Amino acid sequence: MMLKIENVLSADGVAQLRAIIDGGDWIDGNETSGHQSRTAKRNRQLRQGSDTAHEAGRLVLDALGQTPEFVAGALPLKVFPPLFNRYEGGETFGDHVDNSIRRLEGTDFRIRSDLSATLFLSEPGSYDGGELVVKDLFGEHRVKLPAGDLVLYPASSVHRVEPVTRGARVASFFWLQSMVRDPTQREQLYRLDRAVRVLSADRGPEDEAVLELTNLYHNLMRSWADA
Repeated sequence: MMLKIENVLSADGVAQLRAIIDGGDWIDGNETSGHQSRTAKRNRQLRQGSDTAHEAGRLVLDALGQTPEFVAGALPLKVFPPLFNRYEGGETFGDHVDNSIRRLEGTDFRIRSDLSATLFLSEPGSYDGGELVVKDLFGEHRVKLPAGDLVLYPASSVHRVEPVTRGARVASFFWLQSMVRDPTQREQLYRLDRAVRVLSADRGPEDEAVLELTNLYHNLMRSWADA
């Protein structure tokens, strides 16, 4: 399941984040590459673990926690500290697969990467190219979103970033481990949650059908989730 999640950051939030990271220490993006992706990756990345990266990452995590659609779709258990990358001058990231286990260097923090996320921080008209291309059995899905919007997609997918031939594409990216490991179960819970929210807004939270569906949602969570 791929999800487009709008307005994770407002225009002011994007401006605040860009003011923090734009003057930061940008280094070779292969700092966090695995063996396979290292040969495909040409971009720059905000130095992981720097004070700038910590400050910017906290802003992203705070915004995610205040975005119900993200929480409903991801059901996050653990989120890898957000990273930040920049593509320009033909830089690209060819077809690759994300590592199944992500470790935070120098700590005992690690996650199973169930989902990958890209939070766009440049307006799409400000650069050419730079589409995130995610492959699945239905073909290729090309994603280029307004600044402040996020795409959530399976970390198990083969994906790439097209060359940026004009301007600069700046984004935050990270991985997360979901409370619900099985992607089919996670999608069913997301669809059920959306239905409950729509019915609740129409009929009120005390409606008998709303209560029954809410009960079903939480009982499925009890059966499927690790917390």
